Parts: sequence; structure tokens; C-alpha cells
Amino acid sequence: MTNRVALIGAGAMGGAIGTRLVETGNQLTVFDLDRAKVQELVDKGAKAAASAAEAAAASDTVILSLNSARIVHIAVFGETGVAKGAKPGTLIIDMSSIDPEATKALAREAEETGLRWVDSPLSGGAPKALVGQLTLMAGGKAEDVADAYEVLKHVASNYTHMGPAGAGQTTKLINQVLCGLNFLAVAEATQLALDAGVDAAKVPLALKGGRADSAILQEYMPRFVARDYRRTGRIDNMVKDLNGAQDLARRTNTAMPLTATCAEVHRMLTAAGLGGEDQAALMEYFRGPNKEIAE
Repeated sequence: MTNRVALIGAGAMGGAIGTRLVETGNQLTVFDLDRAKVQELVDKGAKAAASAAEAAAASDTVILSLNSARIVHIAVFGETGVAKGAKPGTLIIDMSSIDPEATKALAREAEETGLRWVDSPLSGGAPKALVGQLTLMAGGKAEDVADAYEVLKHVASNYTHMGPAGAGQTTKLINQVLCGLNFLAVAEATQLALDAGVDAAKVPLALKGGRADSAILQEYMPRFVARDYRRTGRIDNMVKDLNGAQDLARRTNTAMPLTATCAEVHRMLTAAGLGGEDQAALMEYFRGPNKEIAE
């Protein structure tokens, strides 16, 4: 069966999700304020919509890939938003990374307007989306989460129902705490290896399969060594997620000293103008007067 899917948000992540959905035979209708991003997906077989409402009207499922809860609310409940065009019972899958409390409010508002809501943030980034290997953590009613899987199975290899609305977003914050700390730890270890005269490029192979091994170690230490700053993510997006984790920690009275330090490093780099750079640019934090400047 062909899934009729609307995609709202065709940025780096949304574009990768949309590409994979088209390639796996789904009927995709796309809306984004950036018409060039929409055209990239149209060139691959998607249809363009003039508004989120128009995209939703042509679809049974709506995927959101946006940057904040405020933008999500506008995209769904604004004057030309999803709710204006969607049929009763339309399933909205929010793959954005936003605050769990905001998600709960969005889910309630959707239910009041006859729509269904699943929050399904992701881990794996655009590269994993393109090959259908995202890790997704879902929040919502069991039947809605099950229905969402019929679309999301095309982009994900790991899909877990974590609980009611907001549970997916809470799990994503936990994921980002672990990722943020791991990125910073690997960057710090890379600089130590370089300063100590060890061939840092060999460290991932040497540690492969041991307790210190991780996907981030294997992918990013070679990039840290090579100062390979090609963009697959953004430092300022990590700031957003770590801010969200700290907000949640304040609500739950959870001590998170390492996360606080990690967040401050990311904020410093953002303040220094590196917010739009990939996590690989964490190496700039270790620059000093005796360190070679990256091109």
C-alpha cells in the first residue's frame, strides 16, 4: 500500500527523510518556506504544496521536521497550518526535537481538533535517514504509535514506544545528554593523544570492541584528527537540546554537573561564531597559542 505523506520542513534532516520516503515508494507532498529545499525533493519525485494546509489535505499522515515548539505550533495550528487542511483522524508525526511539556500541550490541542499526535524524535542524523537506519523513540497512544510505524519503518531500523505523548521527546533529551558528553569526551581525548604524540588516527581501531568504544568514537575521532568539519549536524542545535535537558533536570530536581559543563562548552563555541558548525568543530575549544590553526 502506498502511504500518502505530507512533509512539513525540508531542511537537512527533513530533506533526508523526504528523500528516503520517495525512494521507498511513498506518495510525498512537501511544504517548506525555503522553496529551493522543496524543489530538491520535487526533483526526486515529491509534489510541492503552497502551504502546510494544502500538504495535509493531500495526505493521511503528516511528518514535521522543524526547529522549535513555536514553529511546530505555527505549522500545525496557524492560519495556513496543517489543522486547516487535514481530515479528521489525520496522524501527525512530529520528528522535531522539542520540549516534552510543549509536546504534551500540542498533543492535547491536536486531539481537541480531531487529529492524532505522535512525537517521534530521532537519532542517527541525515546519513542514517537516507539508508533507513534511524533510531526513533516514540510517544503517544499505542494505536497511533503503531500506525506511525507503517510510515516510519521506511526510515528507521529501531523504533520504540516509550510511553504517552512527550515520552519520545524526553528520551531524545536523554539521548542528547549521552551524545553531547561523548562528543566532548572524544574531542578531549583526541587532543590529549595529539599532544602526547600518539597516532590519534589509530586510537579508534585500538579501542574497537572495548568498553571505551562507541559509534561517536569510531566516526568522530578520525574527523577530529583531520579537522574534518563537514556539516552533518550543528553545535547550536546541541545547545538547544542540552538546554532542554537542563530545563527538565530543574523540573525533576536532578543533578547534572557534567551536562552543565558540556552545555557551557557548546554555548562558548556558539558565542564564538561556531554555532552553525558540525560537532567536529568542538576541536576549536582546545585551540591555544601553540596549536596549529585549522584552515
